[in-house]
Amino acid sequence: MALSIGIVGLPNVGKSTLFNALSSAKAEAANYPFCTIEPNVGVVTVPDPRLAKIDSVIHADRILPTTINFVDIAGLVRGASKGEGLGNQFLSHIREADAIVQVGRCFEDPNVVHVENRVDPVGDVAVVTMELCLKDLDSVQKRLDKARKALKGNDPKEKIAAVVCEDLAKHLDEGKPARTLIKEASWSDNVDAQTVVRDMHLLTAKPAFYIANIDEGTIANLAGNKHYVALEALATSEGTFVVPVCAALESQIAELDPKDRPEFLASAGLEEPGLNAVIRAGYKLLGLLTFFTAGKVEVRAWTTVIGAKAPQAAGVIHTDFEKGFIKAEVMWWEDLVSLGSEAKCREAGKLAIEGKEYVVRDGDVMHFRFNV
Repeated sequence: MALSIGIVGLPNVGKSTLFNALSSAKAEAANYPFCTIEPNVGVVTVPDPRLAKIDSVIHADRILPTTINFVDIAGLVRGASKGEGLGNQFLSHIREADAIVQVGRCFEDPNVVHVENRVDPVGDVAVVTMELCLKDLDSVQKRLDKARKALKGNDPKEKIAAVVCEDLAKHLDEGKPARTLIKEASWSDNVDAQTVVRDMHLLTAKPAFYIANIDEGTIANLAGNKHYVALEALATSEGTFVVPVCAALESQIAELDPKDRPEFLASAGLEEPGLNAVIRAGYKLLGLLTFFTAGKVEVRAWTTVIGAKAPQAAGVIHTDFEKGFIKAEVMWWEDLVSLGSEAKCREAGKLAIEGKEYVVRDGDVMHFRFNV
């Protein structure tokens, strides 16, 4: 699944440094605004220790983890919704992402300039959010005008569109993202209302979470970082979450030989790279799960959405698998590892034959039967 998460924020909050640590693609990181003009796309491996455990009994020729795309989008500034700082170009890049993560600067450093000469992650988030809201407000107003003109024809769907757009316009004008209204509005379960919202492709309707870029001195003591505490409170109020990361530290970790990382992490008071938590947060935000295929050629992880049925999961591998789906042979990954082989799972009754209505679990090992 070609899912992508756009990394946004004001200039010099650590987006490009974070992106460089996340992926092998190296974005230019510099101490001045707008050093990132075109979005950099990094295909990031999703860490999953289950792959190695499954391979310990399969001994495949290769192991292929699943991936997720992160997009480093150039820094927004006040007025971006009106084209300031190449804002229109940047906003179009955000529109193409499936979800958004805002980076907030939660560290003090006089040597790193701030576009607004302050350290205030909540204020930074407010600036970016307002620019996205203003861009969305323009789209909503245009749709509202269309709905009001159509009301003369007494079209019930346009009546709903007018109500939706009036509510959204008021909400966005207050600098509040559309997603915080959509899930609570009186029309949230109305199919026609959902269609109106979807067709507007609103930036602030996208799922979102926050990354707090922490200094190395407080990464192990988050309660002592007032900026992080403030950003966490904001995330909680919006029904989302914040992931603490020290981008500078993560850059060092990414450059280390894998065998040297555990000792380095321990010295920093960390159990794992913070980027692992970022990737898991992206999965959680998009409602994704991982299933596996396992054979002598490869042990491979695949991504599908939570709630997907067996044919839909098969379609992730190849569209023909979904079209000609017959059945799926399913094992729980822990059963495969503990029993040691597919044959032993079959003997123990731990291999199930599932049909089209089977709902895939995170951790299923699946073999699909199909006919085209």
